Amino acid sequence: MTTPKTTEEAIAYVRDSGVKHVKLAVVDVDGVMRGKYVSASKFISAAEKGLAFCDVVLGWDSNDQLYDNVEITGWHSGYQDADLRVLPDSMRHIPFEENTPLFLCEFAGKWEEVCPRGALRRVLSQAEEMGYDVSAAAEFEFFVFDETPDSVREKNYRDLKNITPGFFGYSMLRSTVHSDFYHELLQLGLDMDFEIEGLHTETGPGVLEAALAVDGALSAADKAAMFKTFVKALAQRRGWMASFMAKWSPDWPGQSGHLHMSLTRKDGTSVFHDPDKPDTMSDEMRWFIGGQQKLMPELLAMVACTVNSYTRLIPGFWAPTDASWGVENRTCALRAIPGSPKSQRVEYRIAAADINPYVALAASIGSGLWGIRNKIEPSEAVVGSSYDMTFPPELQLPRTLMEAAERLKASDPARELFGDAFVNHYAATREWEEREFRKAITDWEMARYFEII
Repeated sequence: MTTPKTTEEAIAYVRDSGVKHVKLAVVDVDGVMRGKYVSASKFISAAEKGLAFCDVVLGWDSNDQLYDNVEITGWHSGYQDADLRVLPDSMRHIPFEENTPLFLCEFAGKWEEVCPRGALRRVLSQAEEMGYDVSAAAEFEFFVFDETPDSVREKNYRDLKNITPGFFGYSMLRSTVHSDFYHELLQLGLDMDFEIEGLHTETGPGVLEAALAVDGALSAADKAAMFKTFVKALAQRRGWMASFMAKWSPDWPGQSGHLHMSLTRKDGTSVFHDPDKPDTMSDEMRWFIGGQQKLMPELLAMVACTVNSYTRLIPGFWAPTDASWGVENRTCALRAIPGSPKSQRVEYRIAAADINPYVALAASIGSGLWGIRNKIEPSEAVVGSSYDMTFPPELQLPRTLMEAAERLKASDPARELFGDAFVNHYAATREWEEREFRKAITDWEMARYFEII
C-alpha cells in the first residue's frame, strides 16, 4: 500500500479501504505519545477541517499533573481546545490492531509555538534557508524486564527481574534464545516504517540497542517517537516491560539515545566532507561542531530532559560530562565520524534514551546551524579519555535539571533558534519537573538519615 502524500489521498484511503476507525496521535512536551481512536467519518472531517485535543496535553507532565507555571494553558485559560493538523504522510498500520491506520498530528494555531514537532520544523526551515537538507538517525539502548505494569508497582520498582541476567554484550547466545522477540521487533519496524538497521544486546542484564535507519531529520524524529512507543507496547503485549529511562540502576551504565546527523546541499553533495581537510572535515562541519559545543551547556535541558538524566552524566559510564568533542572518540559529548561523503557525520552522544526526539534534534541541529552561521570554532579535539581532562567553565555542563532550565531561559541563541514562547514554556516545564522531584523522599535519604540523624 502506498503511503498517502496529501490530505486528499489520506481521505480517499480511509473512505475506500473500509476501515471503521483510525488512531490519531500527538507527541507532548515530555515525548509521550498521546492519542485516541476516531471513527472513519470523524477522521475525514478532521483531515479536511482540522481537529482539536484539550490543550491540557501541553499543560501537564508525564504523570498527568497540571503545571502551575505555564502561560499557554491552565486554569486561567479554562483548558481550551488546542488546534491540531493531521499529517497525511505519517500514516502507518498497527499490525496487532487488525492493521488499524495510525496518523501523527502536530499542534497548530497559537499552540504551534510550543509544539515539540513545530520547534524542530522551525529549525529545519532555517537549514532550508541556508541551502541545506538535514539527515538524522537515532540509536536507543533500552532495558527489558520480565515484569508488568502491575508487578513493578507491587514491588515499588525494587528487585526487578530482567529478561536475562549478566553482561553479555553483542551476545549471539542471548539473541538466539530470544530470537522470537528480536524478529517481532525487527518486523514491527518494517511494518510501521521505523526500520531497525541494527539490533543487538548491550552490556547489562536484558539491555538491547537498536539503531534506526537514517532519514530526513523530521521523519527521523517521527520514527524515533514511534519506535519508543511501540517497543514498549510490543514488550507489554508479551508480559514484559521496556524502559527508556536514562538510568534505572546505579549498578549499570545508563541508556543512551545517541543522535547522528549530517548536512547535504541541494545538489546532494556533502556539506561535512572535504577530502583536502584534516579528518576530511569541512569548515562547515567544524563550525557545526563548534556551535553544538558552545551551546550545549545552554541547551542541555532540551536533551537531558528529566531529573533522572543527570544521574547518567557521571565519569566512567560511557556518558560525557562536559561539552567535549573528538574524532572517533566515544568518551566525548560530540563524536566526529570521518568517512565517505555519504557517511561523514556528527554523533551527539550527550543524549540519553529518555529524550523527546523532536526537542533533542531541534537542539542538536539548531546549535550546529548557529555555529555555521557564526563560524564558531570548537576547542582542540580531545585525544584519549575526556574523563582525564579538566575543561574550562564555559564547557562544563549543568549538573541538575533546574540549573539547565535556568541556563535555557537565559540563552539568547535559544530564543533566536526556537522562539520566546517555546523557550519560556519548555523551561517552565523542566523547572516543574525538578520541583516535583524535590517533594520526594528517596530510599537513599531514608537509609542514610532515618536512624542516625
